[in-house]
Amino acid sequence: MRGREAFRQLLRSRRRARSGPVTVHFVPADEAGSEVQVAYAVGRNVGTAVARNRWRRRLRVVASELSGQVQPGRYLIGLAPDVGRLTFDELRERVGDTMRRASGARQ
Repeated sequence: MRGREAFRQLLRSRRRARSGPVTVHFVPADEAGSEVQVAYAVGRNVGTAVARNRWRRRLRVVASELSGQVQPGRYLIGLAPDVGRLTFDELRERVGDTMRRASGARQ
């Protein structure tokens, strides 16, 4: 996902959910058959550049696993500093749950 306007729409969206250190903003797709687009917000307070990149890579894996299970649209996944306490499986569970709640999908 690229462009400032896409990020502005996500940040203004009222469709959001939070689970511990994971926050997800959602904007539904405009037309049927659209795809899932995901952006990541991992700030400096999460750690060094190496740590932030590691978290982004983990989020990419989780998002690609979940892309067939969530509603089409744009997602912005943000992480808080205490994300370091989560295992990968806990991260996967929280991100999936939070994406579904933000998009309004049933579990």
